[in-house]
Amino acid sequence: MIKEQKIEIFLEALSSKQPTPGGGGASSLGGALAAALGLMVGNLTVGKKKYADVENDVQEWMRQLQGLLEEMTCLADRDAEVFAPLAAAYSLPSGTEEEKAYKEAVMEKNLLAASLVPMEIMEKAVKILEILSELEEKGSVMAVSDVGVAVQFARTALTGGVMNIYINTKSMKNSQKAEELNQKAEQLLKEGVEQADRIYEKVLRRLKTT
Repeated sequence: MIKEQKIEIFLEALSSKQPTPGGGGASSLGGALAAALGLMVGNLTVGKKKYADVENDVQEWMRQLQGLLEEMTCLADRDAEVFAPLAAAYSLPSGTEEEKAYKEAVMEKNLLAASLVPMEIMEKAVKILEILSELEEKGSVMAVSDVGVAVQFARTALTGGVMNIYINTKSMKNSQKAEELNQKAEQLLKEGVEQADRIYEKVLRRLKTT
């Protein structure tokens, strides 16, 4: 499991010619890093007299971020798990009509599964961004740059996730389902990227103000 690997082992596997981990796993890891940085901002905020009036809120955001971190890490493993049967399906025989029909059914099932995991990555990334928006406003001023970095990792989870959806939906025979997934992904991308860019610009303005 990715959560049990040292970073060097994960990077070695990511850089190899083996298909997993790949872009999906890297996207979810980006989301996990965003959540972890958000937790760091929270830890630098709680217990400080200056932020006593928002401490309960920050603690709740930290609780949510901890859950999102764990979910993002699990999604990196799930991305690899759903890709394996999809890769195997491409090699199924298709010499007869029965074989073609079976292969198509198996492909369709696995293409859907391989699309749903990055969709979850995108959904979690949007939730992380919602919390980072709060931390940018109410978290420790000493860690505002870390909020900005976290935002960019969450943004990567979004933009990476959507590509992993599109590459699967484009091969689906069920065009209606494919379009449904694409539209949902597009909405998440639009919502999340707008939020990420808005927070990031606020962070930059704060950092440049003397």
